[in-house]
This record gives sequence, C-alpha cells and structure tokens, in this order.
Amino acid sequence: MIKRFFYIFVVFASTQAVTGCSTNPATGDNQFTALMSPQQEVQVGAQEHIKILKQFGVYKDKKLQNYVSSVGKKVVQYTERPEVDYKFFLLDSPVVNAFALPGGYIYITRGLLALANSEAEVASVLAHETGHITARHSAERYSRSVVTSLGAMILSSAVGSAGVSEALGVGSSLYLSSYSRGQESQADSLGIRYLSRSGYTPTGMSAFLTNLQADTALQAKIDDKSTSNATNYFSTHPATAERVSKTVSEARQYAQQGIVKHAPYLRMLDGMAYGDSAAQGFVRGNSFYHPDLGFKFSVPEGYKLKNKPSHIIASAKNGAAIIFDFASNKGRATPVSFIENTWMKDQPILSAQNITINGMPAATASIKGSLNGKVMTIRLIAIRWGDNQFARFQIAMPTSLSAAQMKDLKTTTYSFNRMSAKDKSRFKPYHIKLITSKAGDSVASLSLRMAYKDHRQQRFRVLNGLKPHDRIVANRLYKIVTD
Repeated sequence: MIKRFFYIFVVFASTQAVTGCSTNPATGDNQFTALMSPQQEVQVGAQEHIKILKQFGVYKDKKLQNYVSSVGKKVVQYTERPEVDYKFFLLDSPVVNAFALPGGYIYITRGLLALANSEAEVASVLAHETGHITARHSAERYSRSVVTSLGAMILSSAVGSAGVSEALGVGSSLYLSSYSRGQESQADSLGIRYLSRSGYTPTGMSAFLTNLQADTALQAKIDDKSTSNATNYFSTHPATAERVSKTVSEARQYAQQGIVKHAPYLRMLDGMAYGDSAAQGFVRGNSFYHPDLGFKFSVPEGYKLKNKPSHIIASAKNGAAIIFDFASNKGRATPVSFIENTWMKDQPILSAQNITINGMPAATASIKGSLNGKVMTIRLIAIRWGDNQFARFQIAMPTSLSAAQMKDLKTTTYSFNRMSAKDKSRFKPYHIKLITSKAGDSVASLSLRMAYKDHRQQRFRVLNGLKPHDRIVANRLYKIVTD
C-alpha cells in the first residue's frame, strides 16, 4: 500500500511538472509554477506584507519613503510583467538587506541605504528584486517545494484555497530564505537589463556588491568571527566572487553612460538614523538604552552586547551570558508568583525571594541548567514594569566564575532603571552626517570624526565605498556616523 501511494505521488508530481510549466516572458524559460498563479501571488503577497510591516516597521521618513518608491518606479517601468502592481517600502532596520514578496512587494532597509553610495546602486538592488518577481522565483520555489514535500491529497486540498501560504504553513520564511545560485544569477541579469532600460549605469550592481562584500568582511571582524551570522543581504542572496565578476561582465553588454547620482543621493541620507533607532533601543559601550520604552542597564566590561528584535543578549569569553526581555503579566502576579507559577511553572527553582531594584518590586531565583554544553547556574530576575509587564534577566553563570565576576553580574541587575529626561536628551541613536572634504584631508583624519572607537578607518572606508588604497578627494561629500 505504501509503495502504491508513493508510485501514485511520483506520477502525479511528474505530470504536474510537465503540464504545469509555462514560458516566462522575462526569462524565456519554461518553469513550473502551477501551484501559485499570478492571482495567488497577489493574495499571498498581501497576506505576508502585513507580517513584514509588523516585524520590521516602515522607516518614518516620508521623504525617504517617497524617494525609494520613485527610484523603484523608474526601474520597473520597462519590465516584461507590466500588469504587476509594484510597491516599494523602506523598512526601519539597521541590517543591510532587501527582499521581495510575490505580487510586487519590494522592501529595502535603511541599513542598505546607508551602505549605498549612489542612486544607481540603490536602483540596482531594486532592479535585482524586481528580477525575482518578473522571473516568478517565489512561485517556482513554492510549487517545487510543495511537490517535493507533500502528498497528492494535501496538494489537491491546498491548491485554490483562500490562504495558500497559511494552508501549507510556509509563510514569510519561504520568501526570506536564500535563493538558489541559478535564481540569483538570473535576477542579476534581469536587474542589469532593467537598470539599463531605465537609464541608470549598468555598473551600479557590481559596485554595490563589491562594497557589500567589504562590509560583510568588516562585520565578521568586528564580531570576532570568520563569517557574520547576522541576517543580511548575502544570507538571503548568496554571493560568490564568480557572481560579482559576472555582473561586471554582463554590464559591459550595455551602454556604459547612465544615471549615477552620487552627491544628490548622499544629500538624501543626511540625518538618517544609523544602526539601531530609538524605537529599537541601542548599545553604547557596555550599556543599553531604549528611549522609547524608557529603560537602561549596563553589563560588565568585556561583555559584548547584541540587540535582537525580541531580546538583548550579552556574552563574555568566559562563557557567561545575560539575556534580557519583557514578558506579560496577565494576572498581575507578584514578582515571586510570576517566577514560580508563570515563568518557571514546570521547572524546579531554588529559593525565590523578593528584592527591590531602583524602587521597583522584583524577585530573584536560580535554577540549574546548561549553555553551549556547559553546566551553569541560571540566575532569574523578574522586575515589575507596570501592572501588566515584567522585565526579565536570565544570567547564565559557569561554575568557574570568581567572586568578583559574580559581583559584576549582580551589578548588572541593579543597573536596570528608568531613563530620565536628561538621559533621553543625552543618549541618542547614531545618524548619518555629511561632511565636505578639504585639501589635506585623509581617511585617517576624517575617520576620527566617526562616533565609533574601534575600526574607525575601516568603517569609514566601507561606509563610503572606498577601496583599501583610495584617497580622499578634496571638495567631495563623505558620510560619517555621529550621535
């Protein structure tokens, strides 16, 4: 019976692969997209768009939003799928990334805008994402993934349903996961085509990809890793030296003269938030500040702070780690009751006790656990943050920690406090500032004006698209990061 079902499934899948193929007007290729029609692409895109905006949020700068949309509209005016309603959004994220949803939804982050150095580079990214849409890569990947993973009965019930992505449990992750090398190459080729058709220099794509490689290498160095594990453009759009070389070669097939717009583009960025914003909270040295939510805390020297969408983590080379987040207090429990009956409901805890942290009721307890395969004592702290919410610390402490190191971690807990009006005016997010170079300026001299204390010259070079041996040109605009 099992063998018979498998045989029927294979015949079904094979039949679909043949009868469900169509010729794509952008690529000229036959592709299998039978399980997501253009109408379903619009439907799925609209569903997932709501989730994207909830996850990232749009950057609240109408001028920049309109600018991104205007560049995008130029790029898509000569595509092979004019029936698509292309829509462009600037997301409030410091991560360098861009992606597209089926149905014409294209997103770019302010982190990517900060890294780009001309309108042509931004246009190249939007053109590449447009290529994924015109080539129907999401529909193709969706259709093939369903055939590969599901049986005939599930297929027949899912096709044509009101919620295609929901019925099959794929959601945004399908569209945010990496494309194949072939799909990336095809989107590059289409992107260069659209760049040229819309009047931009076709070299914008290779210029951006080259600088993006430099930025990825720098971030890995800053994070003390051989490769960065952050979600960035290369994690969703795999890049190779071969791919960058190919964009250079393909660009030569088009007229080289075209729109670049270096200085006008940089002027658009003046004052734009850089890194984490006030709405996301930000790291300064060994402290974390969140002006919008109004709290702050510090970690011991030597700990590296990372701001994640749902939590903040600090880690040290000795294996200790601190995780901070918020949790709801639906029943308005006391801090001890919250730890015992909600947070650690099914875990044995050791001696929960009431404490006070900067005037706020709190409680602490400990449990035995492990982190990265090492036995740890996990110190739990719950701090009442209003009637309906608790601020939480989880502090993982290796058995090898000294008394002084334990004391430093305790200090972290008691550093948690509300931000005063003075704090909020003093500690602000970084932003992009433009400066005009003068005769005699150098990378070394201009990079001293960067807000960072580490890797200043490398950060400055990458931010401005400068190669290792490029020099400063007098009377030219350059970006710096300041507070």
